[in-house]
Amino acid sequence: MTNILISAVALCLATMFGSVLGFAIKRLPHNWNDTVLGYCAGIMLGASVLGLIVPAAELSHPSQWWVVIVGVMLGALFLNVLDYATPHLHHITGIEPEQHRQNSSINRIMLFVMAIAIHKLPEGMAAGVGFNNTADLGNAWAVTLGISLQNIPEGMVVISPLLLAGVKPFRTFLISTAIGLLEIVGVMLGYGLGAISQAMLPLLLAFAGGAMLYVVSDEMIPETHAHGYQKQATYALLLGFLTLLFMERMFE
Repeated sequence: MTNILISAVALCLATMFGSVLGFAIKRLPHNWNDTVLGYCAGIMLGASVLGLIVPAAELSHPSQWWVVIVGVMLGALFLNVLDYATPHLHHITGIEPEQHRQNSSINRIMLFVMAIAIHKLPEGMAAGVGFNNTADLGNAWAVTLGISLQNIPEGMVVISPLLLAGVKPFRTFLISTAIGLLEIVGVMLGYGLGAISQAMLPLLLAFAGGAMLYVVSDEMIPETHAHGYQKQATYALLLGFLTLLFMERMFE
């Protein structure tokens, strides 16, 4: 049980550490906003493909390839439906209801934050399931390390967009903390459900990957190309994707 707790806390703390770094670099010139968002999009693109959809395909039996496709499409559809609920999330942001409804930026950002939150649960479960195999704990620790490193930039990219949209720093910190705590819940669920989680994991990972891809394509990329900074935003996206690629390959 000690191993499970260490893994869960490590994943959460990695997200929190990234959030602290996000606060440290929050005061960026406005013309860098699209560049930062482009980098965030690249990280999410890398995380969705390399950290969620590819592992889902690897965990699926060849005869069940359709599970990954269904999971990805359901994740995208879920975010599509959730898009209609974002104007009602003013209780989370602390922004006045009328201002929240008229602020297209905060609606877009909350969708982005929700996508990150959604993938924390299956990601934590992926780490927790591995600890059921006591004969090979090395693999479980490798998964924990890889996810922890990925959580640092993910924690960073939540902060700046929320602050730029007018969410107060303390509330931003609470939102990032809640996202990190979801990872702990995921690890405990993964370990507790055991074999059931192993069977469900491909669908859950694909679902989270589809949700993140939806946000990158439908919200983040169009936003970074809307103000004349599309070139630097594009290169920032590539850099974000390569950041995740490097982390994945470095700790395989």
